[in-house]
Amino acid sequence: MTTHLYENALFLEHKVPEGHPERPDRLRALNLALEHPNFAPLKRIEASKGSAELVLLAHTEEHLRSIARAIPEDDISQIEADTYASPSSFEAALTGIGGAVAAVDAVFTGEADNAFVAARPPGHHAEKNKAMGFCFFNTIAIAARHAQKAHGVERVAIVDWDVHHGNGTQDIFWNDPSVLFCSTHQMPLYPGTGAKEETGARNNIVNAPLSPNSASEHFRDAFRSRVLVALDNFRPDLVLISAGFDAHYRDPLAQINLVAEDFDWATGRLMEAAGKSAGNRVVSMLEGGYDLQGLAESAALHISRLMRG
Repeated sequence: MTTHLYENALFLEHKVPEGHPERPDRLRALNLALEHPNFAPLKRIEASKGSAELVLLAHTEEHLRSIARAIPEDDISQIEADTYASPSSFEAALTGIGGAVAAVDAVFTGEADNAFVAARPPGHHAEKNKAMGFCFFNTIAIAARHAQKAHGVERVAIVDWDVHHGNGTQDIFWNDPSVLFCSTHQMPLYPGTGAKEETGARNNIVNAPLSPNSASEHFRDAFRSRVLVALDNFRPDLVLISAGFDAHYRDPLAQINLVAEDFDWATGRLMEAAGKSAGNRVVSMLEGGYDLQGLAESAALHISRLMRG
């Protein structure tokens, strides 16, 4: 498998207050793990800045303007309860979008079989007209819309295994049968959405909430019985992954208690699904994961599985 990794030093310049979980050290920990010789074949590409027009594929103009207005000239400003911006944050968010779009292009031109976008800030909590949960723009939703617009993709599947429900992605695609959104997440937990009964206006939303302390067996059962069944029925042309690693047992923000091997396993299952209908096309994007060791171990196994096939 040819795997691309999209990165940019600018992602480290998105600053948050001291003690905030979504900190630049997350990417430093991942980069340290990727120094292992096993990752030598990984093609690492500097992400380019995406355009404001790309943001409008999933968000309103007012949302774009409100984020731009909220960026401080110096220091750190608070955009929303737990979402902060520094002078480079807007550029970092647009560069994450640029990396995601380039990753989609790469898997459709055949440059890569799959890709991982190691960007921050994350995106899956950002709704059409609202920043929240550390997120400004919904990068994975923009990537899905770009695949449809630029490559004529008919069916996109987004699988979100972050421990927090991807409420923003659900909001954006609630009425859109061309996008399947599947989520495993802890419930109850922030942001409070993601009940099984939330199925979308066109039955294109599949939520698999997990109780605290569920652990590996329950996660894998939910993945098999809910997510993989939905993928088989939907037969996507592209599989996108909101790859949060905060369901790891070391993570301070939740209690699902997964181990790194669970993300390796889930990656393998999604690659099998992509092999059936999507020409092996998988693009994964970093979302949460706030314990540095848990994040590094889990993301490294995830990327390694993408590379192995």
